[in-house]
Amino acid sequence: MSLKERLSLWYTMKEVGRILRVMIIGGTYNPIHFGHLFLAEEVRTELNFDKAIFVPTLLPVHKKISPGIKPEHRLNMLKLAVDPYPQFIVDNCELERGGKSFSIDTIEYIINSYSLSEKPGFVIGDDLAITFETWREPARIAQETHLIVVHRLFREEVKFNYKHFYVNNMILPLSSSEIRQRVRNGKSIKFLVREEVREYIEKHNLYR
Repeated sequence: MSLKERLSLWYTMKEVGRILRVMIIGGTYNPIHFGHLFLAEEVRTELNFDKAIFVPTLLPVHKKISPGIKPEHRLNMLKLAVDPYPQFIVDNCELERGGKSFSIDTIEYIINSYSLSEKPGFVIGDDLAITFETWREPARIAQETHLIVVHRLFREEVKFNYKHFYVNNMILPLSSSEIRQRVRNGKSIKFLVREEVREYIEKHNLYR
């Protein structure tokens, strides 16, 4: 991220002289779709956050990433997707940092980079919450953030042993893997992703 982009993000975090409440929502975003955007907005409004920071993962620890797609493509599509929405921010710290993407490193970066006056929210899906104990420094993550668990796979709340907020969000039957499969099969993805993202996929011949 350039100095100009960092300064722009820093000023974005301030509104009438106060530091905004922010939440972190990471993912591979391969590609980002309306399900991601809807979830972020539902959590943001439900818990009264001013901004949602989307952080694209470089090498996720707990899931495999579809091969053949350069990280910069995922980043570019993410920027295109959130561009019209001032409540959403993209930070590519994990892509710049390199190596495996550990959440605690990203959390420390966000806290130090944005000089927040309170702990950021940190969103995890229930599919990952069930393995949270295996993450790097889970207790420290819980201490330094407001943990937020959201429904992704399960309708009922999963057991989670750390202090957290559980958002009773709507589960949209939409996934990045399904979008990639539709592209491979020559099917339309119009209205599943923002039009700018669809055009980017077509222009760069992604997921074929």
